[in-house]
Amino acid sequence: MTERTINLHSELTYSVHTPTTILLKVAAMNTPRQAISNEILTVNPSTSVDYLQEGPLGIRACRLNLQPGSTTIHYSATASLEPKQPDNADLKELDYTDMPAEVLPYLNPSRYCESDKLGKFAADKFGHIDRGFNRVSQISEWVFNSLSYTPGSTGPSTTACDVLLQRTGVCRDFAHVAIALCRALGIPARYVSGYAVNLNPPDFHGFFEAYLGGDWILFDSTRLAPISGFVRIGAGRDAADVAFATLIGQASLTSKTVQATDPQLVKES
Repeated sequence: MTERTINLHSELTYSVHTPTTILLKVAAMNTPRQAISNEILTVNPSTSVDYLQEGPLGIRACRLNLQPGSTTIHYSATASLEPKQPDNADLKELDYTDMPAEVLPYLNPSRYCESDKLGKFAADKFGHIDRGFNRVSQISEWVFNSLSYTPGSTGPSTTACDVLLQRTGVCRDFAHVAIALCRALGIPARYVSGYAVNLNPPDFHGFFEAYLGGDWILFDSTRLAPISGFVRIGAGRDAADVAFATLIGQASLTSKTVQATDPQLVKES
């Protein structure tokens, strides 16, 4: 697959009520298949920024101290992508004894993905399917067909089991359900946050990855954006590990703009 260039932009405005520390995760990662350039981070009014490398996956975070008033944070960058083109037929599920140590935590239940409660459900739905890429694809397809995408239908405490009961959610909920079902079947899975080309409505997006054939393979159960146009910010056990903003203090988000555009598509249109 040929290299693809994506222009990234996000802007967050907060009404800050008391001195507040904010940990931002909006900067795209540098990986062997994703090179980031032309980065700009501005804060108005100006304040010092601590740049942090967080966790074993190297998520790039920014820590800022905000004072009462209105604060706007702007991030922009260019991402050069070389998407993987795996041979899906060769993507098998690994036996537990063959999995690398760093993969094993993604078999465990987590805050939003209660895989320990879904063992029988997952086995009844997907246990008969041959192990490998096709089974994860069918899990993702089942999530797409079984849930309604409804903005504002869930909140920060909504878990995969909650979503399975109400059958509606947003991108993070779709990913959480798929992750929980994969883990319940012994397939390592993790949440991935990032920017997505042509996402409507524009926002940060949540995908999931399953560990197949010795590599992490991306899936999007919402089908709202092409995987080839996804720019990753970070990955974790679930959305709690890669929340775009964590606040210590009192501040409220008053506006948010997120864009990921392919200049070649814009030019052709």
